[in-house]
Amino acid sequence: MDNKAVGRRVWEAVGGEKNVNSLVHCATRLRFKLKDESMADTQTLKNDPDVIQVVQSGGQYQVVIGSNVSDVYQSIVEEQGLTGTTDEKDTSKNPLNRLIDIISSIFTPFLGAMAAAGILKGFLSLALVLGWLAADSGAYQVLFAAADGVFTFLPVMLAFTAAKKFKTNQFLSVAIAMALVYPAMTELAGAGTAIDFFGLPIILSPSGYTSSVIPIILAVWVQSKFEPLVKKAIPQFLQMIFVPMIVLLVMVPLTFLVLGPIGTVVGNALGGLFNSIYGFSPLVAGLIMGSLWQVFVMFGMHWGFVPIMFLNIEQYGFDVLMPMLLPAILAQGGAALAVALRTKNTKLRSLGISSMITSLFGITEPTVYGVTLPLKKPFIVACISGGIGGAIIGVSGVKAFSSGLVSLLTIPTFISTNEAVESSVMMAVIATAVGFVLAFVGTLLIGFDESPQSEQTIETKVTTAGDAIGSARLNLKSPLTGKVLPLSEVPDPVFSSGAMGKGIAIDPDKGELIAPADGEITTIFPTGHAVGLTTTEGVEILMHIGMDTVELEGAGFETFVKQGDHVKAGDVLVTFDIDQIKTAGYSVITPIVVTNTDQFADVLELDQDEIIASEDFLAIVK
Repeated sequence: MDNKAVGRRVWEAVGGEKNVNSLVHCATRLRFKLKDESMADTQTLKNDPDVIQVVQSGGQYQVVIGSNVSDVYQSIVEEQGLTGTTDEKDTSKNPLNRLIDIISSIFTPFLGAMAAAGILKGFLSLALVLGWLAADSGAYQVLFAAADGVFTFLPVMLAFTAAKKFKTNQFLSVAIAMALVYPAMTELAGAGTAIDFFGLPIILSPSGYTSSVIPIILAVWVQSKFEPLVKKAIPQFLQMIFVPMIVLLVMVPLTFLVLGPIGTVVGNALGGLFNSIYGFSPLVAGLIMGSLWQVFVMFGMHWGFVPIMFLNIEQYGFDVLMPMLLPAILAQGGAALAVALRTKNTKLRSLGISSMITSLFGITEPTVYGVTLPLKKPFIVACISGGIGGAIIGVSGVKAFSSGLVSLLTIPTFISTNEAVESSVMMAVIATAVGFVLAFVGTLLIGFDESPQSEQTIETKVTTAGDAIGSARLNLKSPLTGKVLPLSEVPDPVFSSGAMGKGIAIDPDKGELIAPADGEITTIFPTGHAVGLTTTEGVEILMHIGMDTVELEGAGFETFVKQGDHVKAGDVLVTFDIDQIKTAGYSVITPIVVTNTDQFADVLELDQDEIIASEDFLAIVK
């Protein structure tokens, strides 16, 4: 590949200097921020033999190059006179993309905790209704504190993640949030007591700012603009004390006086807009949301609805949007199960069954990207089935009384101890079953066009690789210890589609990446999240630790090699803190792919569920 020629073609296709706001790269992609994405010649790029794929997501125009992306990037930087900085200021003119990027960055890190708390809250409601626990019992009080604490003090969690997104002091942001939910202020709000700040009236909603969303996000954004001005005005040796003090002195009153009320009004307007549509026709609202939800997820647009769910619960005590989504999610699982029963491909069958199970728990990425979407017809059938189920839920008036990751486990959140909702909960179960069964039966009847090899072909290939090729087979050692997953379950379409090459993924138990073979380090990022190795046999291997972990900027990673180093199989390349990465909201699932797959007869998995580092895990057929 002529990296300079590729760089020129890509630069010209995206619109050149007049259309490029910024350019950075990760392990496989050039990530452009364009002034106008419609000016880019996407079809030309997709037809380029040296471009693997083009992905437009979250305000970024991503051109997937492969393991030599850094060389192409460098050639563009040099020829176009760019600075080569990795600063990714979002100057996109598309406000929707910018908003979605902000919301996803703020909510993603604590989705796990929020989902767990929501499910626990639902099960506690079920326990009260069935008489398993009494509301005044110590056990209930402790468990309810665990379930409700996340939602009561939601502004504190939002402040921390918003501060990271807006690149401002996280602990000052948390201090502002703590002032908003300070018990004495919440009590004043609940009592309806009028208060003022040096004569200026403070407007408090009846519940104060507990469980609120927009006020604290707005406050942290203003803080990110105000704090740098304070730093410029204060001498360096006084900044440690006086910058935090001035920020708190200004931001807390400003939030109570101005930003909080503005955020409350905006939030009420957003919630009111959706509920107006719902009030006009619950059936249509359920049909639209159930049919299009997975499409929204594919394009990242689903994040725009997350604040509405929180705002509904904050304002009304319940949400009607979340229940509509349950049939859409389960319908994808029904379609995947039908694919598993109908296909002759053993690997697709295994993936269909496993992804059906994950969809029951609200995780649809493996189902959509690995099964239904590539086969097209099952995806369409599932969307239609989800819409029918969503319409039933809409008409039935099903409500959710706490937020969480939508799955079968969220059904108890549709139960309220203050209302007789048994009938609506039953309708939610029926609607969800309808979505699942319709998708299952519809996929079985309509079928799908499948190009994967038949079971007989796969068995023949494995036999040949294991028994006949002898010295033509080269085994690679596993660089990680953990659970083995097919690439199709990687939550990134570039890896899961096989566009980068064949291989497997590992969900690691131990944060240590070792060399899978003797060879030379051809690529290693300063952040430590991705390593490229060319073995002495000419196998080019890319090991990408986690998804989007480049955003951590090296936090939690330590590298032990550099580009050009020669290593032996088993040498430690990178260590990484699994807990720190997960706490930051990122997956540690690590795809390991042979990027020059086309130079070999095949790359075969060895059919393992668990693996230990240095154990054979891939067979290269020459």
